[in-house]
Amino acid sequence: MAAPGRLRLYLDLIRWDRPAGWLLLLWPTLSALWVAARGFPGWHLLAVFTAGTVLMRSAGCCVNDVADRDFDRHVKRTAGRPVTSGAVSTREALVLGALLALLAFGLVLTTNAAAIAWSFAALAVSLVYPFAKRFFAMPQAVLGVAFSFGIPMAYAAVQGHVPVEAWVLLLGNLFWVLAYDTEYAMVDRDDDLRIGMKTSAITLGRADVPVVMACYGAYLAVWADVLSAHIPPLAVGAAVLVAAAQALWHYTLIRERSREGCFKAFRLNHWLGFTVFAGVVAGYALG
Repeated sequence: MAAPGRLRLYLDLIRWDRPAGWLLLLWPTLSALWVAARGFPGWHLLAVFTAGTVLMRSAGCCVNDVADRDFDRHVKRTAGRPVTSGAVSTREALVLGALLALLAFGLVLTTNAAAIAWSFAALAVSLVYPFAKRFFAMPQAVLGVAFSFGIPMAYAAVQGHVPVEAWVLLLGNLFWVLAYDTEYAMVDRDDDLRIGMKTSAITLGRADVPVVMACYGAYLAVWADVLSAHIPPLAVGAAVLVAAAQALWHYTLIRERSREGCFKAFRLNHWLGFTVFAGVVAGYALG
C-alpha cells in the first residue's frame, strides 16, 4: 500500500478524526494546571500538557486496539478498526504506540523530576486498563484513574510535588469518567454480554442511568468544593450550573438506553469538561 494509504490507517488507528477522546483528558488536565499555578501556567507547560495529552491518548488507542482485537471483531461499532480488520498488524500498532509514548515522555523531560517520576505511574495505569475489562466488574474505574492522571502530573510540574488537593480533584474527575464511560459501555452492552466482556453498564444493570447521574453530581460537587477555595463564587456557580444543565440533557439522551442516545451523550461530554475549564480560567481572570 502507498505511504499516504498507510498514514490514513495510522490516523484511523489513533482516532485522529474523533478528537472527543483526547478532549476528555485535556480539559481536567488543563483545569488542574491552572489551579496548581493559581492562574495561567505559562506557554511552556500549556504546550507540554496539551501535546502530551494528545500523544498519550493516541498511544493508548494503539495498545487498546491490540489488546481488544479478538473482542472488537464481534462488536458492531469496532469491527472495522485497523488492527481488528487486519489492515494494520499488531506489531505496527505497538511500534506506533511506543513511538508516541516516547514523544510524550520527551515532553515530560522538559518539566521537572517530580513530573517525570509520576509519568511512570501514569504509563503503568494506562497499560493496565485494556486488560481490566477481562477481570474487573467496573473497569471504568481503572479508566477513571488513567484518564485523571494528568491532574497530579500537572501539580507535580508546577509545584514540584502532589498535594492532597490534587488527589481530591482526581477522585472527583474519576466520577465524571465513570459517568461518560458507562454511557459509552451502554452502547455496546448487548455485544459485550455476548462475548463475555465486563463493563459498568453490565454490572449496574437497570441502575445504570441513576448511577451515571449520581456520578455527574459527585464530580461537580467535588470540583466545586475545591475550586471555591481559589476562584470567585460567581465563576464556580456559573460553571457548575451550565455543566449541570448539560448533565441533565444527557439524562434525556440515555434514559431510554438507545445506542444512538447513549453514544451521543458520550461524544458530547467534552463540552461539559470544557465548561468547567472555562469557569476555572474565567475565575482566575476575575480573581
